[in-house]
Amino acid sequence: MEILRQLKRFYASEKKFIVGTILFLVLATGIGLVQPYLVSYLIDSVIIPENYELVAPVALSVVGVVCLKALNQFLHGFCGGRLGNRVATKMRNTLYEKLNTLSFQYYDKAKTGDLMSRLTADLEAIRNFIGFGLAQLLNVFFMVVLGGTMMLVLNWKLTLITLLPVPLLLFLAFRFEGQIHPIFRETRKAMSNLTTAVQENITGVRTVKSYAQEDFEVNKFSERSEQFRSNQIEASTKWATFFPMMETAANLCVIVLFVVGGIMVINGGFSPGNFVAFFSLIWYIIGPMWGLGFHINNYTQFKASGERVLTLLNEPIHIKNEGKALKLDASSTKGDVSFNDVTFNYPDKKPAIQNISINAPAGTVIGLLGPTGAGKSTIIQLLMRAYDVKHGSITVDGVNVKDLDVQSLRSIISPVFQETFLFSATIRDNIAYGIANVTDEQIVEAAKLAKAHDFIMEMPLGYDTVVGERGMGLSGGQKQRIAIARAFIKNPKILILDDATSAVDMETEHEIQAGFKQLMAGRTTFIIAHRISSLRFADEIIVLDQGHIVQRGTHDQLVHQPGPYRETYKIQFADFPGELEVAAGQKE
Repeated sequence: MEILRQLKRFYASEKKFIVGTILFLVLATGIGLVQPYLVSYLIDSVIIPENYELVAPVALSVVGVVCLKALNQFLHGFCGGRLGNRVATKMRNTLYEKLNTLSFQYYDKAKTGDLMSRLTADLEAIRNFIGFGLAQLLNVFFMVVLGGTMMLVLNWKLTLITLLPVPLLLFLAFRFEGQIHPIFRETRKAMSNLTTAVQENITGVRTVKSYAQEDFEVNKFSERSEQFRSNQIEASTKWATFFPMMETAANLCVIVLFVVGGIMVINGGFSPGNFVAFFSLIWYIIGPMWGLGFHINNYTQFKASGERVLTLLNEPIHIKNEGKALKLDASSTKGDVSFNDVTFNYPDKKPAIQNISINAPAGTVIGLLGPTGAGKSTIIQLLMRAYDVKHGSITVDGVNVKDLDVQSLRSIISPVFQETFLFSATIRDNIAYGIANVTDEQIVEAAKLAKAHDFIMEMPLGYDTVVGERGMGLSGGQKQRIAIARAFIKNPKILILDDATSAVDMETEHEIQAGFKQLMAGRTTFIIAHRISSLRFADEIIVLDQGHIVQRGTHDQLVHQPGPYRETYKIQFADFPGELEVAAGQKE
């Protein structure tokens, strides 16, 4: 019930369907109770006294009752279907919105397959229970109450004697629920692991085939499939164990009725018609209790799925607007960026950067150089407020980024990451992603600046070419140039180039940099690169090592200083001794 309470916001507005599905099911149940009465009347008042002229009216009455019951069952299904689908749609939209608001910190550990399972299989279990299962579970109560009342009216002594095995039936039903719930919880986890294995294999299929690891992946999938199978078998075993016992307990009621009721009919203490009616009514008691296992099974699946969905819905959002966040006006924002003694560490890890101070006035180009894990990308992610700093502060135009509206902050920043992501859409849509009312001329101009126009026009459909999922069908350099064109068209105040030309050749890099210089004019730019050729024109180059700034200055200054920058320069220009001689001559 706690899960239902927490999910109330999704079904609270659907009161008419909730009332409808319960009301029509109760009416169908109540109308069904008329049938035993008609059967009793038919036997005791029509057949035994041989009043055959009443057969037709009674038969028509039975037909009417059946049709009326069928109508109410249809209305129950109609309301239940609408209720379940509306609730599932709201939950699905809310979950997807939640996924889009969760911070980078959550996705650092999240598994795609697990999230997909929650949005599909878990939602389906919740939809079925809220749409139908809950009403049917409540209907068990009404069937027992209404059926028991009629049985008490017919013969209260026989009722009490007949229902003696019911406590045993209830005990078995609740024992079943207690043992099956943990199994279903593990089954849901196993399904998530199975989905994750499939997703990872499809995503990394090129890597799998390149390393000839098809057999390894098949075995890995088989192990997870075996775990899922084991959980299913364990659940089936519980079913096979408890349901025969519950059926036996239910049939004990029928056996008691046949023995005690039969004796009462023989002794004349109970009419044949009432005995037949009583036999029909007993199933209104033991039938729901016998089927309680099925309802408990549905409830248990709903409970396990509800726990997983609520875990996601209740996941804390680490990065969000605080109080009255200030929205940046793109037209008036300058793009001054300042890191003030910033220290940051990822959860459960040592500091990624320590005591970092950077001053980047509007229009400044800042280069970041250093080995893998030095903290270059961390600086960029903190600027975009993917994470919050632990100590120190980051300001844009003198305002702490924590006081800025997250969406407006990111709207003035245009990143080009090393790992390029393209959507399964046209090249035109990928370039214009996130930009409203963009013209074809602007798209083409951005593509030309990114040196992407020529290869796009060589494709059969040009800019209308649909790239495959994640950009499949394009080379790494082509994908990177499309991502660069996307950055050009956004016209940002702050430009971030995270090894943006790593997948292109030196000649193309030189051409793209010419376009970059045009884009950088008047914009604050942060360049992460391993090639010194990408950093030479930066206003300040910051060399990082293990989260600390070890050198800073212009290219001309750093190339003449002993340190990691000069060593990197020597390695990269070893094949161009003229460059090194010039640098050495300038130093002298």
